[in-house]
Amino acid sequence: MPRGSTSRPDPRRALGANGERAVAVWYETAGYEVLDRNWRNRTGELDLVVGRDRVVVFCEVKTRRTNTFGAPVEAITREKRQRLRVLAAQWLDAHRDAVREVRFDVASVFVRPGTEPVVEILEGAF
Repeated sequence: MPRGSTSRPDPRRALGANGERAVAVWYETAGYEVLDRNWRNRTGELDLVVGRDRVVVFCEVKTRRTNTFGAPVEAITREKRQRLRVLAAQWLDAHRDAVREVRFDVASVFVRPGTEPVVEILEGAF
């Protein structure tokens, strides 16, 4: 087996993917269309891009099992917010649709064994 590879899936990656799926369902239930998931380029990655009417929402998803290390939203540093703004501008440049409003949301997802994920959306977080 090559160095650094593993035959087992990364549990943190699976946890994050589950959280992103739960958030996508939350937005779809609220009438949004998922425009992109895990959009990436050399600058970084946008977790979720959704739209409704002429509003595009860039949502950063933070998934946790506990809040031992603080609320998931607290993991969004000033540097992370700036990187997300740059990525959003790049996404908008690549998708030249008519957009009237842009919003940045942060989704906190708590996943506990045997229960459905709990999704909390902070709209207009920054």
